[in-house]
Amino acid sequence: MSNPTAGAPVRQSFARDLIALTKPRIISLLLVTTIAPMYVAGSPGWKLTLMVFIGGYLMAGGANAVNMYIDRDIDTHMARTKLRPIPSGRMHAEAVLAFGILCATTATFLLARVANVLTAALALGGFYTYVFIYTRWLKRSSPQNIVIGGAAGAFPPLVGWAAVTGRIDLTAIYLFLIIFYWTPPHFWALALNKQRDYGNAGVPMAPLVWGERETMRNMLWYTLILLPLTLLPVAFGALGLPYLVMAAALGAYLLLGVVRVMRADDFVKPAWSVYKYSLLYLALLFAAMVVDRAIA
Repeated sequence: MSNPTAGAPVRQSFARDLIALTKPRIISLLLVTTIAPMYVAGSPGWKLTLMVFIGGYLMAGGANAVNMYIDRDIDTHMARTKLRPIPSGRMHAEAVLAFGILCATTATFLLARVANVLTAALALGGFYTYVFIYTRWLKRSSPQNIVIGGAAGAFPPLVGWAAVTGRIDLTAIYLFLIIFYWTPPHFWALALNKQRDYGNAGVPMAPLVWGERETMRNMLWYTLILLPLTLLPVAFGALGLPYLVMAAALGAYLLLGVVRVMRADDFVKPAWSVYKYSLLYLALLFAAMVVDRAIA
């Protein structure tokens, strides 16, 4: 008699690998920066919000899967990536590529059908920026990889805004710029502690090319640009006093963390703290926008 449960572990492992390809922990923050602007822009219905959530997940997940396909040769050299489905041998590279393209294609159709063509085009623009400009080109060629290529992670607010309004205006552009300038100090805090991994993989991250001190100085400069930028929407009335107070407090703590990294004799723990806090910072910053609009 056959055992009906014999295939269960295999199916469960395959399902886990499919989810892992999408990088759900990373996507969770992208979705916050997609959905929150929808409620800053207007009052979307739950169906539109749900569909944008699903479409955003599929598009970002597809980009992450294609990223794993392209990076399969260097993932084997990095401790934090060598257990991914392709380098570990659990999935074929071509299957991962097909999965990523399928996710992105489905997301494009869904967003165009449920929201509008502009929303789908912006989401697809983020996909192409991440896959081709960051992963395929800049990641392996320039220490500016995370600066220019990081623009891909700044598309979600545009997607959420366009889904509600059908257009892109000044506030949406400011939300894009906030994430654009947030990305370098966030990612370089991680890169400082992952230099060996990137060195083994031959990826020219800033600490390896510029040195640790210069990377820290650049983290400070980007943070000093970011903080006033987060307050500018208040100046032209897009957001109000509650957001101003919350954004100033959140930003001050981020700046303090970067300064601690620069002043520390051993930057390992302070850099990890900045990296972890920067994730919380961005989520809380966008949550503050929603709270501000709700009580305005």
